Amino acid sequence: MSLDDAIRLTEILLSVALIQQSLEHIFGLPNERPHYLIRLVLSLLLLAGVQSQWVSVALFINMLFILRRFQGPYNGGSDLLSMLLIMCVCAAHFAPNETWQEYIFGYLALQAIFSYFKSGWAKVIHRDWRTGRALVDVFSFSVYPISETTRSWASRPRLLCAMAWAVILLELLFPLTMLSQVTLIAGLALAMSFHMANFVMFGFNRFVWVWAATYPSLIWLQSRLDLLALG
Repeated sequence: MSLDDAIRLTEILLSVALIQQSLEHIFGLPNERPHYLIRLVLSLLLLAGVQSQWVSVALFINMLFILRRFQGPYNGGSDLLSMLLIMCVCAAHFAPNETWQEYIFGYLALQAIFSYFKSGWAKVIHRDWRTGRALVDVFSFSVYPISETTRSWASRPRLLCAMAWAVILLELLFPLTMLSQVTLIAGLALAMSFHMANFVMFGFNRFVWVWAATYPSLIWLQSRLDLLALG
């Protein structure tokens, strides 16, 4: 994947993520609506590729107003990653040359890799995750509107222990997916399956598109590493 293709695909996926976030707020509190209506319009322009350079600047400014409104990234990881993506897309458009664009998108890719590894490390150091108890509690006491069938999984501790270790290993070993194009595609497919499972079972819809928006940078970086290895 070329760098230009990675930047454009990132813009498209980021736009979808921001549109989703905006639609959640445009019927919210009066002091939220203007910020997210503006974000919705800007995201549609970015999706269409209209003046992407200046639209990305406007999204950055809009992001600052939303941060002020909520006194920080109120929705945790998905908001933080949205901020990182907006800043990297904006910086890439104003980079003085292609080398700086590569640095910016390399940084974005490394942050995505680290986000998975850090999440896995945070789990493996806790005994409740290693024993599966953490997932038992999630399914037993989740405040999210999950089905009774899904909640009944809490009575299957061995299955949940296996699931916990599957998630831990996926996240801890994610950096190794950069070894080749095949391992990366497999790793991204597994990671996206994990995000989709969280969406289906718990309604964590924000994680799907915003993490997907980092994948073009990973695919580009892996191809760049392959070229360096051959070179």
